[in-house]
Amino acid sequence: MPSPIAATLLADGLIAILRGRNAAHLDGVIDTLVESGVRTLEVTLNTPDALGALHRASARLGGAAVLGAGTVRSTSQARDALEAGARFLVSPHTDAEIGQVAMEARAGWLPGAFTATEVSTAWAAGATAVKLFPARLGGPRYLRDLREPLDDIPMVPTGGVSAESVADWFAAGAAAVGAGGPLVGDALDTGDLDGLRTRARVMVAAVRKAKP
Repeated sequence: MPSPIAATLLADGLIAILRGRNAAHLDGVIDTLVESGVRTLEVTLNTPDALGALHRASARLGGAAVLGAGTVRSTSQARDALEAGARFLVSPHTDAEIGQVAMEARAGWLPGAFTATEVSTAWAAGATAVKLFPARLGGPRYLRDLREPLDDIPMVPTGGVSAESVADWFAAGAAAVGAGGPLVGDALDTGDLDGLRTRARVMVAAVRKAKP
């Protein structure tokens, strides 16, 4: 059953994934992405100060962005993320208990899955959409094959998605795409916000052109 924020979460077709080794540039990267038109952002919980960044960004940006937490692997992490301001939770796997925490908070939930059985299980457990991960292993053709029997399940390929490949992903039936390294690049490590701004604008333009 889709959460109340399902339409908002998938509307722009792009979820930026922020995963870094330090927190020095995290706030600046979030602000730059939002200023560049990326309105849905996932901060992974294995990034230093992820919860602090979510809390600060929620207060700073308000309704200008939809903020979520990624790499959520336990119910305690889920609750901490929601308390920090996350409006959706993303996991590399499917854990129905995490989904229950999200649904009780009326938050979005994107559990990770890869096979048809895993995708169906995630959807039956209440996913807002299913994160196809790692998407690079199968590519757009694999997503197309999955979508043939599972065409009622919104899927978000994540892992290796670039501005050059988004058209193929949407043509294969993606509801949205999750973009990490090809979008964020080294900005979290170096603080290169000019390069980030350029990549973000290119990615946003590519998604807007490709999304049905």
